Amino acid sequence: MSDIRHSLLRRDALSAAKEVLYHLDIYFSSQLQNAPVPMVEKGPIELLEEFIFQVPKDRGSHNKRFTAMQELQLLEILCNYFQDQTKEAVRQVIFSSLFSPQGNKADEQRMALLGKLTSMAVAVCRVPVLECAASWLQRTPAVYCVRLAKALVGDYCGLVPGSIQTLKQIFNVSPRFCCQFITAVAALYDMSTEELIPPHDLLEMIVSWIFEDPRLILITFLNTPITANLPIGFLAFSPLMGLVRWCVIAPLAYRRKKKAAGGGPIVEDQNLYSKLHLSVLQGLMVLQTHLTEKSLYGRLALILFEHLVPLVEELGQLCEELNPLNAEQEMELALDRLAQALQVSMATGALLCTRDDLRTLCARLPHNNLMQLVVSGPVQPQPAHPTLTPAYYPHIHTPPLGYPTLPAHAALPAHTALPAHAALPAHPALPGHPVQTFMPGMTFPFRPMR
Repeated sequence: MSDIRHSLLRRDALSAAKEVLYHLDIYFSSQLQNAPVPMVEKGPIELLEEFIFQVPKDRGSHNKRFTAMQELQLLEILCNYFQDQTKEAVRQVIFSSLFSPQGNKADEQRMALLGKLTSMAVAVCRVPVLECAASWLQRTPAVYCVRLAKALVGDYCGLVPGSIQTLKQIFNVSPRFCCQFITAVAALYDMSTEELIPPHDLLEMIVSWIFEDPRLILITFLNTPITANLPIGFLAFSPLMGLVRWCVIAPLAYRRKKKAAGGGPIVEDQNLYSKLHLSVLQGLMVLQTHLTEKSLYGRLALILFEHLVPLVEELGQLCEELNPLNAEQEMELALDRLAQALQVSMATGALLCTRDDLRTLCARLPHNNLMQLVVSGPVQPQPAHPTLTPAYYPHIHTPPLGYPTLPAHAALPAHTALPAHAALPAHPALPGHPVQTFMPGMTFPFRPMR
């Protein structure tokens, strides 16, 4: 690598950046021929940091910076490289080497360049870059994923009015990126403050995506090898929990916003949250089918009970805070949505917990009829056979497996035939009744009911 570095030092900045990509392409292509997962050594990373991110290797050297025009040209070079690279494995390992955080001073430049590259890929529809960004979002700590989501939201929801339509079209070309983007956005906007309520344009776009195809929120889960534990600090396999939080907290968050701003709640946004709530429940119903097909029903949860605890606690605090403001309708709506999400999540296998756990968790919430039904729901019987799981409900007319078969009853003797009754005399004919009238001079004919 030292020989390559000396040759690169003699080139101009853009030429050196392009040459680095060329050498790394050859390096990783040869490694992938020998091993499915190449070892990323320190030498290639240092070349990327020095000639792509302009971080000097020598301590005494001054930081070099691309001009705005050079940076735009660099983004075009990167976009074209990932577009032209036909080997998916090489493309992914180069992208990872470029933008995986290393815990050093080059990370700021990494994140800044990644945000601009992804934004450009959205604008010019570079699907390979978006697919690489989706993988990056899946294997990178959430704190960095949130930063990328914030950069994209700033570019397409705040920088140029109406540009959200460009981002909206990505749904048709890279649903996988859309799924990961929603997961990161739901982690960014947690509704804990007024500033962390998702912007209207962003909310409308996400709702339109999920309403069109609720399976969108399951794409990452369905295309990811099943692992027992998700690494701590990473995004979840699905945005389900974040979207449930949005739907539950939204009525009270907007009520709190009204209290602070002195204005009325945005009716259009509330309608969007109702539409989103329906779409999430539909997505959960789709999930049940996939869990059953993969024999994972009752064994793998996408909504973790420990993630419900802070949601329920915050909901209780908001109810106490807004109670003097006569926010009964908003509280009732929030509690109804939580109860519906809990019931459907448990029924579809997305949430694994007992009714006792739910009763303890929701005991401090205000009374809600639907919630009472959910937390007190049917008591799950103990399985009568070792092959049955505790969540299995036998059919109401079918005896559970393991019960002995009862002997058949003896046949009863036939009854003796009874003598026939004598025929009854016929009734005399009744005199005919006069025609009934509804109005004088107008008959009211009989009309049979149909």
